[in-house]
Amino acid sequence: MTTYESYTQQTMKILIILFLPLIFLSCMKQPVYYSMDDFEEVDKIDVHIHVATDRDTFVEQARKDNFRLLNIVVDISNTQKEIVEEYNYRLDIKGRHPEDFEFATSFSIKDWDNPDWVSSTLDWLDKGINEGAVAVKVWKNIGMVFRDKNGALVMIDDPKLDTIFNMLTSRKITLIGHLGEPKNCWLPIGEMTTNNDKGYFKDNPQYHMYKHPDLPSYDEQVAARDRMLEKNPDLIFMGAHLGSLEWSVDELAKRLDKFPNMSVDMAARIGQVFYQTKEDRKKVRAFLIKYQDRLLYATDMGDNGKMDVIDKQSEMHNTWIRDWEFLVTDNIMTSDLLTGEFQGLHLPREVIDRIYSKNARKWLKMFPDDKRKNKAILN
Repeated sequence: MTTYESYTQQTMKILIILFLPLIFLSCMKQPVYYSMDDFEEVDKIDVHIHVATDRDTFVEQARKDNFRLLNIVVDISNTQKEIVEEYNYRLDIKGRHPEDFEFATSFSIKDWDNPDWVSSTLDWLDKGINEGAVAVKVWKNIGMVFRDKNGALVMIDDPKLDTIFNMLTSRKITLIGHLGEPKNCWLPIGEMTTNNDKGYFKDNPQYHMYKHPDLPSYDEQVAARDRMLEKNPDLIFMGAHLGSLEWSVDELAKRLDKFPNMSVDMAARIGQVFYQTKEDRKKVRAFLIKYQDRLLYATDMGDNGKMDVIDKQSEMHNTWIRDWEFLVTDNIMTSDLLTGEFQGLHLPREVIDRIYSKNARKWLKMFPDDKRKNKAILN
């Protein structure tokens, strides 16, 4: 070997040693993405569903699509007896399928004017938490429906509720709040931005606030929620349905910046995300990446045992796979939720893992002893 060849080899070795770390770091900085093929392999959690039936239709499809679930009780009936019945369904399902379900309880405000209401409610919630409830939900009847003995609407910032929130804070239990409605609720149906809102408020005129100008406005609903959070800064709060700020990622960002213990789920508001993406995809994508640790995937699907099994499971799968395509790919898409095309957000894998799983474990402490692994990460 000549002196020149030896020198050249040594030089190449030095260059490799110097530049290999740079090449490695450059590769490490490149985001990694999932694809449609990864759907069944990735461990996912839907943090907002309602199953109240003895049949296992829901859990069977969830297993096929690799979903675990948060089954939520809702104070929709306004009676404690029916709350107990709904609660017992959730507790029974959790007992039969502990690896698939966590549950959240709720409480009735029907006996609001009873002097014992606070103490009896605290006792009820204590029982639920001790039996495994990971969260407590309040519903839109607070602020939109229920009136006290004097005829005044009970709002979420009512001081009487602070005792409840203080207990949840001390127990580190998340409050899930469906407070108010989408902003579309205060518009005529023809001016609403998404088809699902148009359909819902056409079928449920009692909640269509455009027709009830005597009730609190959208801004008043949101302001009451914000005042409640200001009074309870240590309360862990998950705003259901994108915190009723589904119409503007800018407005939602303001709340997430102001309230560090606030997260939001995406249940039944993905159409609004589609709509905003259609208008300004770059802004929406940047928002989801910036606030990736504050967003939880959810759908608001449920099963009361009445829908045909095949139809129900098809509905579940189609909803879950549509949302996966939107969040994971950059495909051009359409949806019956709105008119026109929009493009998927193509979020990095680390963002998807947080939205679909890690944030549920962080904010709701779901499946703390879980031994299952994310197959896609392992591969």
